[in-house]
Amino acid sequence: MKNFQFYTPTKIYFGTDAESYIGRDLKARGVERVLLVYGGGSVKKSGLFDKVAKSLAEEKITYTELGGVEPNPKIDKVYEGMELVKQHGIRFLLAVGGGSVIDTCKSISIGIANDRDPWEMIEKEIMPEKAMMVGCVLSIAAAGSEMSNSHVISNPAKNIKRGLNHDLLRPTVAFLNPENTYSVSPYQTACGIVDIMMHTFERYLTPEKDCEISDRIAEGLLTAVKEAGPRALKDPQDYEARATLMWASSLSHNTLTGLGRVGGWAPHKMSLDVGGAFDRVAHGAALSVLFPAYCRYVCRYDMQRFTRLAVRLWGVPMNFEHPEETAYAGIDACERYFRSLGMPTRFSELEIEEKDLEMLAEMTSRGDTFTLSSYIPLHKKEILEVLRLGK
Repeated sequence: MKNFQFYTPTKIYFGTDAESYIGRDLKARGVERVLLVYGGGSVKKSGLFDKVAKSLAEEKITYTELGGVEPNPKIDKVYEGMELVKQHGIRFLLAVGGGSVIDTCKSISIGIANDRDPWEMIEKEIMPEKAMMVGCVLSIAAAGSEMSNSHVISNPAKNIKRGLNHDLLRPTVAFLNPENTYSVSPYQTACGIVDIMMHTFERYLTPEKDCEISDRIAEGLLTAVKEAGPRALKDPQDYEARATLMWASSLSHNTLTGLGRVGGWAPHKMSLDVGGAFDRVAHGAALSVLFPAYCRYVCRYDMQRFTRLAVRLWGVPMNFEHPEETAYAGIDACERYFRSLGMPTRFSELEIEEKDLEMLAEMTSRGDTFTLSSYIPLHKKEILEVLRLGK
């Protein structure tokens, strides 16, 4: 087990009355005006926006709106938010939505607090020295940004999507009511299930040994999500299934499931470039194609790890004479599970062709000058081989 630091400063309000605490919590923090950030309008149609506004009004907290945040959130919207913060003297950012909205707030936060271009900070990996307070009212279980130290932003002018991690990016407070995810579409629910699982898969499938506590936590979370996912798709108002997914989203990406391990995040980094180059592709959809392909490429370097996952998560019988058969059967089971959720497992389903794979490998490797960390270093050649396994 590697040395680690575990930092989780985010205060969580979880349950059916989570929104009722918004105004009181912010008032106790001395907040008088917030920037209320949301996406395409679904939070208004669902009534969630009105609940948030009511809670703020009860404590005489005023707000300025920033709507229109898109999936694969764009840097231009971040700049727009920064201008509103400056114009109105805002000191608190409240995201109402999912990962894209939260990540937009995080980027505004470090840009304003450090008086820098947040895209320059992301692109040049300039770490923030301070940050504005960020809160979130979650409406989809997926990205885990409500407790994570990470965020990702797209730059359409450069056709790329990049992230930056720092503990100052962890939200101050999060309000989690599973009922607010009832209206999420089946496809977006499935994308979220994949993303939640991936945040733990990426931490679990690493070469470090003797991390039994973290491994058991990871296996338990993955099993709970695997079982809750189909239930949420069958009955969108299954509260317990939605609650499992929402809490798993937070725990899967607050570092808990990988303590003592060092994740390489190769599938995630490849998926960012898929989203950057093809804005129509949801993050979870890119991952559901990439992850099985990646596993088939690297599992030979840690057969024991992949067989353990196959047996404990997917229920594959252990073949002691040919453990590789167990490992590959586990990968096949994972791929079948993604398909059962209605997710793509081939690039062709995303209308990404063979000719696009070379471009993606070039982007991810940054012209073969950047190497992804994994069981072996993944240069452009290896990245392209992984991509081709997902054709």
